[in-house]
This record gives sequence, structure tokens and C-alpha cells, in this order.
Amino acid sequence: MGNRIYNILFHTHTVSGIVISVALYVIFFTGSFSFFRDEIANWQHGHAVSQEDELPGSVDGHLNDLSKNYNLYGRDVELRHYYNERSISVNLSAAKDSLALEEDKSPVFFYLDPVAKTKTDTYASNYHLGEFLYRLHFLDQIPYPYGRYLAGLVAFFFLFAIITGILVHWNKIVSNFYTFRPWAKLKTIWTDAHTALGVIGFPFQFVYAVTGAFFLLKGILILPVVMGLYDGDQNKLYKDLEYNLPVYEFQNEKLDSTINLDQYVDEMKSDWGDFRVTETHIFNYGDKNMHASISGYLGYETKLNGLGYRIYKIVDGSIAQEKVPTTNNSYLDGVKNMMFRLHFGDYAGYGLRVISFILGLVSCFVILSGIMIWLVARDKKNIPEKRRKFNQQVANIYMAICLSMLPVTALEFIIVKFSEQVNMTLLYQTYFPIWLVVSIFFIFKNNIAFTNKWTLISGGIIGLLVPIANGITTGNWFWVAYQNEYEHILLVDLLWLNLGIVSLWISFFKLKTKKVDLKPLPN
Repeated sequence: MGNRIYNILFHTHTVSGIVISVALYVIFFTGSFSFFRDEIANWQHGHAVSQEDELPGSVDGHLNDLSKNYNLYGRDVELRHYYNERSISVNLSAAKDSLALEEDKSPVFFYLDPVAKTKTDTYASNYHLGEFLYRLHFLDQIPYPYGRYLAGLVAFFFLFAIITGILVHWNKIVSNFYTFRPWAKLKTIWTDAHTALGVIGFPFQFVYAVTGAFFLLKGILILPVVMGLYDGDQNKLYKDLEYNLPVYEFQNEKLDSTINLDQYVDEMKSDWGDFRVTETHIFNYGDKNMHASISGYLGYETKLNGLGYRIYKIVDGSIAQEKVPTTNNSYLDGVKNMMFRLHFGDYAGYGLRVISFILGLVSCFVILSGIMIWLVARDKKNIPEKRRKFNQQVANIYMAICLSMLPVTALEFIIVKFSEQVNMTLLYQTYFPIWLVVSIFFIFKNNIAFTNKWTLISGGIIGLLVPIANGITTGNWFWVAYQNEYEHILLVDLLWLNLGIVSLWISFFKLKTKKVDLKPLPN
């Protein structure tokens, strides 16, 4: 590689990295917790999930419960279990019967807790800390679609940054990987850590840069396809992508036979082995032209890409349409499903998600070390003092915003435990103001070493208090959760216990090995 090409790659890597560093840190930090979105939700509510990765309980049981409060005749009824929470989403269309009451002619959506037999009417009131962190990891709190597009652009430029980083270090990638000089000068320490951890996390980071950019920018990417191949008709595209459900006409003739959908679920499980039902969509409930679409997938231990469904015609029990998951799925199914599986990391149990969580935090350190390399490389005597001071202020602001996320997030876990009602409003009004105040404090302190030390200490102490807060408020202490096999609750407690211990260990034992003076330049 020539010097000119090397310099171009090096500078583009540096510029792209420093521009996106704060947003990228937020994405990776909250994204690491998003691997345990469902566990955090169940930890917050004190729930144990009896059936994971499938619609809980009996479909007929859910329909019977719904029929007590709603007239289901002539409606389309959708029961969906997408996340491993105890609640399921219920979507009732407006009644198609012209003689239906006015109250039945309006669609209804709510979340149903099949154990407590309670419902939550709105998305905001069903909001929880796991959902908050999951949404924050693609900046969804910024009004749609600007936050998602911003996160998509960050993922795209991150892809550019990691590719240029690998190319810059390509000639010495093996030797640099085994090089770490903790007694060398400051820039060398940051560079060694940045290079070694960057190489270790490269496959992980590459996958998440590609899949993240795909998910968040696909609206822009498919626009030329819609305009060119589909003449601007999105419905045709969605039909080809198999996102649209079929349409069955309402005949306004009541069904004489008994509705028993559980028998169809049992039949599908019998035919397809380890099949897990995640969604049931019923067309024209109680009508002679009633159909039921039952969809799901094979367990990942059986087949990684085993999506399937059947649509039954209820009047005679015949199969109107099906996709068999045990046979080879289409290329379209592979692309749609594999992109999600690679991004969520949910296809190999807790082990893969724990590894992904650790690699996500490692990526956060790579981002922080990149900021410090950028700062130290520009803290030279030949650079004007005004510019050096500006660079130091930029790095100080970046580090304050990023590092303060640890104690603020730990504190939010405690807040939701001691709050009577947790919803979107509470999470927005506590997390962001606290984060702002803490960030401003460290920014005005204007000492990166101080920020680094005390965010670790405060984050470690508050992190250790998270499982204690859970035990006090719910009684689900470590030993109780273990004895009762509350895996989700135990996992979150252990997560914060380990994070707290590691944070304190680093702050008390590792930060003393190298005294770093990063105090601001004199005015």
C-alpha cells in the first residue's frame, strides 16, 4: 500500500470514527443491554415466563376470554407473541357485520396478560425499561423517521470506519494483535488497546454494522425499487415480500360448527415436530368463510431458518394454504430471517447473548480508546494552544456523555423498581434529565481522568445495588430466583452484580497502574 493511499485511509478512518463516536457509543452500550430486552422486562415486572419463543397458553382459551368482553363475530382477530414477555398483543378489526353495534365497528388493540387476566390499552402504558433501552439503541426516541435514519447512517459510516481500520493495520495486523505496551507513552497504550480489541471484535462489529444499516436504511434503499419496478405501489412490493396477509370475504352466514383452533395447533406440531406458534390471525370470526392463519418457526436447535404457516378453512378443516418449515425455505425467507437472527443473536441460547453482550461492551471501549488516540495525537507542542484546547474540550464532552451512561442506566434500574407505575413518561422524564445533569457535571469538571474514575466507581456501586433493590421490592433475591427457576430475573441480577464488581475492580486496581494527567490546558 502506497503512502498516499495509506494516509487517505488513515484520515478517513479517523474522521469518520470521531464524527460518529458518541452516537455509536450510545448504540453499542444500549444495544448490549438490548440482547436481554425480554429478561429486563420480566425482571422489572417480576414475571416468570412458562413458554418461551411461542404463544403462551391455549388459543381457544384466549378467544374465550376475549369473547366475554367483545363481540368477535365478523372481526379479524390477531394474537401475537413476538417477545418473551408474559403479555401478548391482541388486535381486533372492526366488525364486518352491517348489523353490528356501533361499539363493535371500531378496531381495538391492547396487550393481554393471560395469567393475571389484565389488559393494557396503549403502547405507552405497556412501555418498560427493556423496551426503552432497545429503542434507544437505534435512537428511536428521536421523532420517526429521523432517529432511525440517523442510526442507520451511523451504522453505515461505522462499517466504513472498521473496513478502513482493518486496511490501515493490514500489514501489521498479526504483530500488532500480540503487542501491548502498558509502560509506554499514553498514545501507545491507547493505540495498542484500540488495535487489539478492534481486531478481536471485528467480525462482531462488521455483522452489526451491516445488519444495522440494512434495517434502518431499508426504507431509503427500497425507494428506487418501489418507484422503478412497482410504479410507486408499495402494496405490490409488500405482497412479493410476503408481508401482506390474504383477504377472505365476509359472507355474513354464521358458522354452525364448533370453533376449535387448538386442534390445528396440535396437528401442526405433530406434523412438523419442534414447531413453535408465534402468531394466529383469524379472518371473519364465526362466519362460514372463517379462516385461521397459524404461523411460527421450528426451534433453532432443529433448523435455523424454519419459518412456516398454515391457513385453515374452518368450515371443513381443510388446508387452504401452507408453507412447510421442514423443507428448504426460499431465498427471500433466508434473507429476511437471517438478518434478524444475526442482529438479535438469539439463535444459540444465553451463551451467545452473553458473549455478544461482552463484545458490545468491548466495542464501547474501542470507541473510547479511539477518542483518546485522537486527543493525544493532537496534544503536541507544534499545534497551536487554541486548537489543542478545543480538541481537549471536544474529547471531554464526548467522554462525559458516553461514560455517564453506566451509572445513569444502573440508577434507572433501581428507579423502576421503586416506582408504583412505570410507563413511557416516567422513563423519559427520569433517564434523559439525569443523564443530562450527570454529563454536564463531568463536562464542567473538565477532567477526563476524573470522569473515567468516578463513572466507574458510581456505576459499580449503583450496579451492585440493583439486585438488592429487586430483592427488597419483590422478594426475588438471588437464592429465591434460583430455587424458583426464575431464569430471567436471576440473569439480570447476575448481570449487574458482575458489571458492578468489574467496574469497581477496574477503578480501584487498574486505573492506578498508569497515572494519566489529562487535566485541561491553562486558560
